[in-house]
Amino acid sequence: MPNVAGVVRPDRERDPLAGLDPEQRAAAGAPRGPVCVLAGAGTGKTRTITHRIAHLVRAGHVSANQVLAVTFTARAAGELRDRLRRLGVEGAQARTFHAAALRQLRYFWPRVVGDTPWELLDHKIRLVGRAAATLDLPTEVEVVRDLAGEIEWAKASLVGPEDYPAVAARRGRDVGHPAEKVAELYRTYERAKNDRRLLDFDDLLLHTTAAVEEHRSVADEFRERYRCFVVDEYQDVTPAQQRLLDAWLGGRDDVTVVGDANQTIYSFGGASPRPLLDFTRRYPDATVVRLERDYRSSPQVVALANRVIGAARGRPAGSRLTLVGQRPDGPEPAFSEHPDEEAEAAAVAARVDELIGAGTDAGEIAVLFRVNAQSEAYEKALSERDVPYVVRGGERFFARTEIRRAMAALRTAAARPEEGSAPASGAGEGDGLVRVVREVLSREGLTARAPSGGAARERWNGLRALLDLAEDLAATSDNATLARYVAELEQRASAQHPPEVGGVTLASLHAAKGLEWDAVFLVGLADGTVPIQHADTDEAIEEERRLFYVGVTRAREHLSLSWSLARTPGRRAHRRRSRFLQGLVPDDHPASRVRGRRGGGAPKPVCRVCGAPLLSTMDVKLGRCGRCPADVDTDLLARLQEWRRERARELNVPPFVVFTDATLSAIAEQRPTDESALVSIAGIGATKVERFGGEVLAVVRSSPDQGDTSVGR
Repeated sequence: MPNVAGVVRPDRERDPLAGLDPEQRAAAGAPRGPVCVLAGAGTGKTRTITHRIAHLVRAGHVSANQVLAVTFTARAAGELRDRLRRLGVEGAQARTFHAAALRQLRYFWPRVVGDTPWELLDHKIRLVGRAAATLDLPTEVEVVRDLAGEIEWAKASLVGPEDYPAVAARRGRDVGHPAEKVAELYRTYERAKNDRRLLDFDDLLLHTTAAVEEHRSVADEFRERYRCFVVDEYQDVTPAQQRLLDAWLGGRDDVTVVGDANQTIYSFGGASPRPLLDFTRRYPDATVVRLERDYRSSPQVVALANRVIGAARGRPAGSRLTLVGQRPDGPEPAFSEHPDEEAEAAAVAARVDELIGAGTDAGEIAVLFRVNAQSEAYEKALSERDVPYVVRGGERFFARTEIRRAMAALRTAAARPEEGSAPASGAGEGDGLVRVVREVLSREGLTARAPSGGAARERWNGLRALLDLAEDLAATSDNATLARYVAELEQRASAQHPPEVGGVTLASLHAAKGLEWDAVFLVGLADGTVPIQHADTDEAIEEERRLFYVGVTRAREHLSLSWSLARTPGRRAHRRRSRFLQGLVPDDHPASRVRGRRGGGAPKPVCRVCGAPLLSTMDVKLGRCGRCPADVDTDLLARLQEWRRERARELNVPPFVVFTDATLSAIAEQRPTDESALVSIAGIGATKVERFGGEVLAVVRSSPDQGDTSVGR
């Protein structure tokens, strides 16, 4: 079918290997069999794997409907489907692990169980809370959420209730309750769930694996249908997902995995880069390709990213990718220090406004933070400047009232023969699919011009995103009828894969994984937030560093990094900039001047005994080298532990939420007697000082050898 003028159609005759760089071409054109692609951030991994699928299909090595590609988010799966469609590959499956498992379980359930399918449990919090109540465990939402997370970790790690205590002890798991009690909660939850004939999301993987492993007919039918597998983001695979993949493969080796150990940021949920790093041990004949040409970010951003990850300790050989920027030069990353969070947010909003005024689309700007609670200050600051924004992770797109109404209207229009079969385009501009969708959405509130801001602007952005999707479908499909467009919307709603919505993105660093923007603001980069307060082991600190690296590599051109010295205006400047910024902030930057303990902190922590540089997390926390003698006041440590027990009981939280053991040891060793000295201990941020500082200092001052002095050490 000839292309319509001005409309780009997928070229189904073009060689899928054309236009790839040498490394991408080597990966995409590798023969059937095991392939491992070590792909750095921005190196075109999605392009590579979709072109590999297209190459295998076009060359006749496999049929499209025999391909199963799995990834970790609905958005990423949707992107895979969109790109395969543009390449003319119809029929290949691209889903998340859980969505693929759910589809298979529903299909095979009558054969392996033989009765009505069990209902899927969307949220386990309520059921875990009921189980906790029967065992006299705390039932506050925060505690129950932690306990539910621990059950999820156990199931993802293939650890049952009977094995949990031993495994938890071996791996240092601590949720503030005895492991035996957590195991009993786990057992009670599973019993209650099964009695109600419910499945949680973890069960989807486990039950599908069991169906394939234990039923020969199921395994034979599945393996006959799917013969080629692709796994994206392989560094984040859990033991449960790996076992399901093994069941799918059934001893075959036609599998392509793609990942980057430098972006492993979900180990708290059971993920591990070990399967990626050990891939060649399992498949000695595997083709291994390293993608290091960064097409996303400017050389200046790439250079900073390499320095961030280059400072990591204990990096395995398979993770040592060095990105090489391929884009033209851009501005140097900007660093800024602010007196408090309000001032930081105001400065970021002002800079965002400048970028938009200079021509950067609001949808190409993101403000990224470590925890969702930081979002509020930026929502307020952007609203004051009438800048549209979208909070990623907020209300689901397809659950919004205006979107539900618009989809209902589109379904009604699609049911009318004269509109449902409308072609993608016609002789004049505005004809066909796009014209019909625009007319329907205009009746639902879509105007030619966007409202100035607020809730009206948010509703308009959502409707505009629906129209953008229609325009995209019309430009990339030969059969873009209204009926097909509505079917695409239904599929996206089912998979929770919303279209892109206009506005500055506000998101956590975890939620930003897999996304990119022209301009990125990394905010709140203070110790205690980045790295997070409860990261008190070397492994946890390194994961926080990788999370910071993920944030840096989201930026294409503009990258701004900022921190504040206090939480609220008028409070003491207790905070220090993140240790991850050491060596990154230019020497001539005002924030690089050596300050006292109330300021940004010394660039490199040194031992308070011998003056040598401190390297390990524990040494930094204690303020001394491991080889230097300890000076712990054991009586003070005992009093601090007793105070923590009482405080945790009052707050109904695990003791480590108040302060970790390592932090208490550091306090008992350094014996701070004012807030400035207290905040100088690594891991104690402004929030902890504001909440517990006075009480801790009172305990320290009660020590016999402290006397009445109030001068810091």
